[in-house]
Amino acid sequence: MARRCELTGKDVLTGNNVSHANNKNRRRFLPNICHVHLMSDVMGQSYGFKVAASALKSVERRGGLDAFLLKADTDKLSIKARRLKSKIAKRTEAEAAA
Repeated sequence: MARRCELTGKDVLTGNNVSHANNKNRRRFLPNICHVHLMSDVMGQSYGFKVAASALKSVERRGGLDAFLLKADTDKLSIKARRLKSKIAKRTEAEAAA
């Protein structure tokens, strides 16, 4: 299982545990991944994602899942999030045209 945020791309970092005697042991810094269901207002459905806790704050600050995905960089999104982003974009364009 990849420990990676599906919305922000936040991933595992590596570094050292350094003791008082300056001994260095390799370690991993894991992101705080939460399994959540986020509601899309445009699609009228909820979608499950593996999201970092810090990304949840960003989603709420941007005004929900739809606004976050439309402004998000496509390279950082997972395949599932990219597909949802394109569906949301098409639906909003169709609603704007009507």
